[in-house]
Amino acid sequence: MKAKQAILWICRIIAALILLQTLFFKFSGAEESVYIFTKVHMEPWGRIGVGVMELIAGILLLIPRASVYGAVIAIGLMLGAIAMHLFILGIEVMNDGGQLFIYALLVLFASIFIVWTERFQLMQMLQKRRLVL
Repeated sequence: MKAKQAILWICRIIAALILLQTLFFKFSGAEESVYIFTKVHMEPWGRIGVGVMELIAGILLLIPRASVYGAVIAIGLMLGAIAMHLFILGIEVMNDGGQLFIYALLVLFASIFIVWTERFQLMQMLQKRRLVL
C-alpha cells in the first residue's frame, strides 16, 4: 500500500470514528448536546438533523468509492460547528477543555485531505451530472 493510500485510509477512519462516536450523544439527548444546540437556538431539530447528516457522512467516509462525498458533507458540517464555537459557544464548552472544537478541526482537516486526494473523482461526478463545465 502506498503511503498516500495509507494516509487516506487513516483520514477516513479518524473522521468517520469521530462523527459516528458523537451520534450517541446527539440521539440520546445527552446534556452536553442539548446545551450546545439550545445555545445556538437549534434544539431539538438541529441536534437530530446534524446527527443524521453526521451518520450519512460517517458511513460514506468508510466506503472508498463514496468517501469523497462523505468528506464534502463533513466539511460543511465542521465549518458550521467551528463557526458556532468561534462566534457563539466559545472554544471550551461545559469545561471540555476544547475537546469538541479539536474534534471538529480533526474532522475538517481529514476531510479536506480526502477531498483534495480524490478531487478528480469528484470533478468527474460533477461533470457527469453537468454541475461543472
